Amino acid sequence: MAYDSNNIFAKILRGEIPCDKIYEDEHVLAFNDIRPQAKAHALVIPKGPYVCSQDFAEKASDAEIGAFTRAVAKVAKQLGIAESGYRVISNSGPNSHQEVPHYHVHILGGQPMGKMVHLPE
Repeated sequence: MAYDSNNIFAKILRGEIPCDKIYEDEHVLAFNDIRPQAKAHALVIPKGPYVCSQDFAEKASDAEIGAFTRAVAKVAKQLGIAESGYRVISNSGPNSHQEVPHYHVHILGGQPMGKMVHLPE
């Protein structure tokens, strides 16, 4: 799948759409989710044009991968959920219900998160 430079996260990275920024460095931007699903709910996105986790893992530089991994931990600490625990979710591809075609992870916490997956009956 080709990267769509008009996706909402690309527009946020270009400054065309505002965000409630939590963290930023050379490779990563993190911001609060506009429709939080937990008391703490942030998104962490790479600044590079990666469609999904597979694309990121295959094409990102070691510096980008390292910065992204460290950013997740920094954001969790900044949100005050590093000690109590948090969930990191990344949807990758159509079967996962990935809504924005720009690699990102959700950090959720600040409350008991319950069961990880509820399978259809």
